[in-house]
Amino acid sequence: MPLARSLSMTSLNGLPQWEDEDLPVEDLLLFEVSWEVTNKVGGIYTVIQTKAKTTADEWGENYFLIGPYFEHNVKTQVETCEPPNPAVKKAMDTMQSQGCQVFFGRWLIEGSPYVLLFDIGSAAWNLDRWKGEFWDASNIGIPFHDREANDAVIFGSLTAWFLKELSCQFDDKPNIIAHFHEWQAGVGLILSRSRKLPVATIFTTHATLLGRYLCAASIDFYNNLHQFDIDKEAGERQIYHRYCMERASVHCAHVFTTVSQITAVEAEHMLKRNPDVVTPNGLNIKKFSAMHEFQNLHSMYKSRIQEFVRGHFYGHLDFSLDKTLFFFIAGRYEFSNKGADMFLEALSRLNFLLRVHKNDVTVVVFFIMPAKTNNFNVETLKGQAVRKQLWDTAQSVKEKFGKKLYDALLKGEIPDMNKILDRDDITIMKRAIFSTQRHCLPPVTTHNMIDDGNDPILNTIRRIGLFNNRTDRVKVILHPEFLSSTSPLLPLDYEEFVRGCHLGVFPSYYEPWGYTPAECTVMGIPSVTTNLSGFGCFMQEHVADPAAYGIYIVDRRFLSPDESCNQLTQFLYGFCQQSRRQRIIQRNRTERLSDLLDWRYLGRYYMHARHLALSRTFPDKFEMEPSAPPKTEGFRYPRPSSVPPSPSASQPSSPQHSEDEDEDERYDEDEEAERDRQNIKSLFSFGALPQGKKKQHGEYRN
Repeated sequence: MPLARSLSMTSLNGLPQWEDEDLPVEDLLLFEVSWEVTNKVGGIYTVIQTKAKTTADEWGENYFLIGPYFEHNVKTQVETCEPPNPAVKKAMDTMQSQGCQVFFGRWLIEGSPYVLLFDIGSAAWNLDRWKGEFWDASNIGIPFHDREANDAVIFGSLTAWFLKELSCQFDDKPNIIAHFHEWQAGVGLILSRSRKLPVATIFTTHATLLGRYLCAASIDFYNNLHQFDIDKEAGERQIYHRYCMERASVHCAHVFTTVSQITAVEAEHMLKRNPDVVTPNGLNIKKFSAMHEFQNLHSMYKSRIQEFVRGHFYGHLDFSLDKTLFFFIAGRYEFSNKGADMFLEALSRLNFLLRVHKNDVTVVVFFIMPAKTNNFNVETLKGQAVRKQLWDTAQSVKEKFGKKLYDALLKGEIPDMNKILDRDDITIMKRAIFSTQRHCLPPVTTHNMIDDGNDPILNTIRRIGLFNNRTDRVKVILHPEFLSSTSPLLPLDYEEFVRGCHLGVFPSYYEPWGYTPAECTVMGIPSVTTNLSGFGCFMQEHVADPAAYGIYIVDRRFLSPDESCNQLTQFLYGFCQQSRRQRIIQRNRTERLSDLLDWRYLGRYYMHARHLALSRTFPDKFEMEPSAPPKTEGFRYPRPSSVPPSPSASQPSSPQHSEDEDEDERYDEDEEAERDRQNIKSLFSFGALPQGKKKQHGEYRN
């Protein structure tokens, strides 16, 4: 037997470091399989898309993504080409000769990874046979009416067929690693194992099927994890076959991973297996050359949001936009899972606090959650038209005023201010003022909702009475559509909108990871999350005082719903008490946490999962010394040395802050930033890749 390669792992401050840094990438092929390759459905698309560059840098030409073929996606995202690997090409040709359409190309994202796409429709004639083979392999029957599960069987059967054709061409090496994401890709894993293919398999669950269903039903999920009758609950929700596919995938995989510690606890009870590795989700972090560029972007996009607010609240704009804060919640329309129910209740309590304490701060809250609509609300469109008309009127009068002032100054005269505006100008301005009068309240939604009588957000707004009255210090706007720069209402992309807001609020009850607060963090925008989200747990591990860095973590696990809502209200009220300078300090701190979420750091956990899979699948070739899997605890940001920017939740004697007062005398931003950078660099470094050079497998060192 040949000498096994050592895959032992040493530890440096809790981070994995591989002793075998010479594992040649040409000896291995990595395939990552997901229904969301080039096909945006949910958050898994973001995981795969953002991770692609780091993985491609590590694996080079030996990294491939496998997904379903959809023509509209391929036309806009994929550049077709011939496979550079002759074995891959031969396996594709074999499948195509038997009537299955297979497409190959480069995915036009960062890293430009190769993609292999199977046309599900062209292979659908095999469905009954493949369902029979899947039954023989797993005793799982798929009902004919479940289109998604049937597509998963076709996709998985094509994936297993391809891996079989590929592995048959190799006697000894290269060795194949196949990484499957979620239950839709799991059929391929189950069939590969039942056919004893020489493939190292990894399965990652980003959220358990049953967990999402149970939480959506407003069940006390986390306190009753050990009490659920899993089979009964899945059967009652008519997802038993999907649950069985997911659970079989988990138990067939050589290595099982999940995205957070909270989901690991869930998987232990729902899927009956402890994850081997926790693989947190990251992002591609792009640093600006100028340190404060993100602050400039915040100011620029905030002014764009202010323009929308001027139009939306025309006739009721009796609050100062300079003292107006923009909060938002965004994501799938899952009313309780995403915490929209608790957020609305907290807004009602915040409105009461601001009114009682006569605070001059106004909060405008956006709900960016797509729902079924007919079209834009006429009143909302009218508001933007009125705003534009007023702007044009003001510009016209200003131009005439400026010309008369210019002529007078040229003559050496001080103009008579009573004559510089003639009667026509006064008339135009009066007509403009009359046009801003409205006899209804500003709408709480920008679109005409289908079945608005049963919409949970609108029904809650009716119950708590947040109708955008003049006396309300909290204003609510439901935008039931994803943002777009081509929108006639709010012409901003999502990233631009986030940068223009002051606070993202995501008090989720069920959130295996939570990309929305992570995206806020890398853009330097403070956010609210919970200890039931993977992101919230991750930040609690890494940051000694998350609130000082703009990460407010609501306790939804150990407090009652009412106590959690009060805690969220105090976070929001405390944020409203901050001065402008304090918010700037906090945004600087928030942005410095972005290195924690960089794939160049978090990608090492995926690397560990691959090494573990190799050692378990090919023990005669790859050996791994016994050691615990790496923990996500790399380092902890200390509490900032200066006083925290968030004021006490208790009401001070004077609730108003002067913009000129000199708070935080001890705050030295450069000193604090350098200390935070040292905390990172002392534990791991981000080496820049030379242009055009690919990192070899195992080359990332701590």
